[in-house]
Amino acid sequence: MNADLQPLIEHLIELRTRLIRAAGLLLVVFLILFHWSGDIYRLLALPMMKVLPEGSRMIATDVTATFFVPLKVTGMVAFLITLPHSLYQAWAFVAPGLYQHEKRLVVPLIFSSLLLFVVGMAFAYFLVFPVVFGFMAAATPEGVAMMTDIDKYLSFVLGMFISFGVTFETPVIVMVLVRMGLVSVAKLREVRPYVIVGAFVIAAIVTPPDVLSQIMLAVPLWLLYELGVVLSAWLIAPRPTPVADE
Repeated sequence: MNADLQPLIEHLIELRTRLIRAAGLLLVVFLILFHWSGDIYRLLALPMMKVLPEGSRMIATDVTATFFVPLKVTGMVAFLITLPHSLYQAWAFVAPGLYQHEKRLVVPLIFSSLLLFVVGMAFAYFLVFPVVFGFMAAATPEGVAMMTDIDKYLSFVLGMFISFGVTFETPVIVMVLVRMGLVSVAKLREVRPYVIVGAFVIAAIVTPPDVLSQIMLAVPLWLLYELGVVLSAWLIAPRPTPVADE
């Protein structure tokens, strides 16, 4: 075998091993949770079920939706549970090629990104969903039965989870940009008014049309931006070197 190809083949074998380990644990957790897939979906649907009129329920317009929708939700939960292990496998694969200072940066970056994404999803589930669904129920015209399709409901909540999860990554994104030297803390403070306007524009695009849910996305986005600026100034931006007394 060509000696030049040996390192590449070894890396591919290791990559395959890491992927198999990540996928294997994901499959095991999914199979364990499969028995409770219906309960997991009911937990996801709870914010909507609480605002439906008495006697109403969610519906399935697709023949296979009653089976596949809870299955998709269970797969999502299994993915979130095993995500730390999957990230560790990715880290173990790339770590040998990183410098020591890069390793010190990547580990807290991965941990904080995962934590903030989960916090964003929890914020959407516990605070935003009750407001949004309550508004939708109140806005339902008289004589119209509010009966949401479970597949469309899943698509909606996944979109909201992703929107709020990414929004809560704002401090990490800001710090990475400063750390890479792409933008300075002074510039970040200078563009603050544009960021505030942009936060409300983004919120108007990705959230339902009610003003309250838009505010519940725009305000955290702006505050998390400010947090990223503060942390960047404190942890990353160069400090002036003190002048020695003559």
